[in-house]
Amino acid sequence: MTWDVAVLVLPGISSCLMAAAKSKSWKRQFDLYMYVTSAVMNKKGLAILMRTKMRPLSPTFASSKSKLNQMQTSQLEGDKVSSQDASLLPEREFSQVRESMHSAMSTNKTEIVDIALDEFSEGYFFLSPENRYKMLLSLAKEYDLNRTRVRELMKQHLDLQLPSDKAEDSGHEEEGSLSAFYRIERNLRQALKPMYEVLFERLNTHPGGLKFLSDIRADILCLLGDVNIASLRALDSHLKEKLITWLSPANLELHNITWDDPASLLEKIVAYEAVHPISNLIDLKRRLGIGRRCFGYFHPAIPGEPLIFIEVALMKDVAATIQEVLWDNPPISEHEASCAIFYSISSTQVH
Repeated sequence: MTWDVAVLVLPGISSCLMAAAKSKSWKRQFDLYMYVTSAVMNKKGLAILMRTKMRPLSPTFASSKSKLNQMQTSQLEGDKVSSQDASLLPEREFSQVRESMHSAMSTNKTEIVDIALDEFSEGYFFLSPENRYKMLLSLAKEYDLNRTRVRELMKQHLDLQLPSDKAEDSGHEEEGSLSAFYRIERNLRQALKPMYEVLFERLNTHPGGLKFLSDIRADILCLLGDVNIASLRALDSHLKEKLITWLSPANLELHNITWDDPASLLEKIVAYEAVHPISNLIDLKRRLGIGRRCFGYFHPAIPGEPLIFIEVALMKDVAATIQEVLWDNPPISEHEASCAIFYSISSTQVH
């Protein structure tokens, strides 16, 4: 654990912390850090500080080397595996994870599908960067649509005699022709559906699956920034369409985020703020305090993590500069406010 974040969060005590950091005694460093931290911050602030430093939020890709070779192992959400457990588990074998992925698509028994989805979603995060790339490429190519079957159905459709405009008044022969059209068109729609769409749809209804799908798409987008593979682009396009449907505004819930919300949620606000970065806990508390509002859209399948959030300042007059909004201390009484300024909007998910 480094001490630079502590210096940012606890202004005024940097000299004490840096002196401790130079000491050879780790126990002395930690004791001094905990003593000073507890003296100036409340329990909520300490929780946010420790969680933000100790636990990454989502899979990231290092920028110093190729994106393909720098995929980092992600942490599992919820109670599946803790961050300490993750560091102790060996890397999952590619063949095992691939087998669970295949079972999740090809099996129709509910109990087997649930187990396969659990094993796939858990094992994927522990694959090496190279194996994760192989997994996505295998999903894109081997579970794509069957074009031979599509061509056969298209030929059958073209060989049919078009029914006349007065098919309603025709005999059984015309009705039989229409039935053949409907049957082939239905089969064609099914054939144009890649097999990996079955995986997407089953993950969407599986606990934690929607968040897992958004993490998969983040990996796909990072790979597409490094390689140009048509099947991978098609995989991304299908997944994007699904996510647009499942994360539509009709499925979202609006929540007023306050200082009383769990530290795990406030941690994400600090991490994802993209317009005006939150410098420390005092800044965070100011943005959630008197004269300020923070609203987030949440999806029931991804509890505790906003998909998007906005920050609002209630002020007496329209601010001339952003500094007036960020550093209005102390704020005016809310009953004196005459305008609401929307000064930040941030997305936490891949577009």
